[in-house]
Amino acid sequence: MNCIIVDDEPLAREGIELLVAANPRLNLKGCFNNAGSAAEFLSLNKVDLVFLDIEMPGMNGLDFAKSISPQTLVIFTTAYAEYALNSYEVDAIDYLVKPVHQQRFEKAVNKALVYQGLLDVQHTSNSTASVASDSMYVKADRKFFHVLFKDILFIEGLKDYVVLQVQDKKIITAMNIKTIYDQLPSHLFVRVSKSYIINVGSITTFDNNTIYINQHEISIGNNYRAYFFDEFVKKKLLSR
Repeated sequence: MNCIIVDDEPLAREGIELLVAANPRLNLKGCFNNAGSAAEFLSLNKVDLVFLDIEMPGMNGLDFAKSISPQTLVIFTTAYAEYALNSYEVDAIDYLVKPVHQQRFEKAVNKALVYQGLLDVQHTSNSTASVASDSMYVKADRKFFHVLFKDILFIEGLKDYVVLQVQDKKIITAMNIKTIYDQLPSHLFVRVSKSYIINVGSITTFDNNTIYINQHEISIGNNYRAYFFDEFVKKKLLSR
């Protein structure tokens, strides 16, 4: 597992570096004393895991974690236990309170390795979803949810997240709407606006401007209307 360390304190960086070096499953790719340098490195290199301090000058660790790919796992390192609650804001794998002890470090790394394995399963499942699978794995709230495509009513894209309406519950995951749309089977799902993807099998009724799925109303975007009616509606209308 390729990893980097981001911490403005030299002694803290060295401590994590020693722990990483002692773990044969980790491959240290770099150490950085600020988020800017780490961001520049990540723009050119693929990293699986970031050991990230929270309190740093300039961009802090929480903001930096929100800015990186959701596929990159984060373990926070902090001198302040109260920051642990904030780590949930960015779906971090774990948090370590300094000074970091080896046993606690190994526990966090093991958790990251499990998550990485599930991400690989998710990627494999999604890459073949339209051909051989009827489901996908969605990462949310530090867990992976197994979701059947037929149970997804619609998907709403927000700024940094998408919300899957799965029957009577919502699953929120850090992924943009285009990425998840590309992973869905094209014969079941259609994008009807900039912010919405619908499961055509879940439509209750519709008119020229609005799609109704149970109690939900979804507006059809002007740029998506022709595709929706030409590719889906006409094919499903019974000939008279």
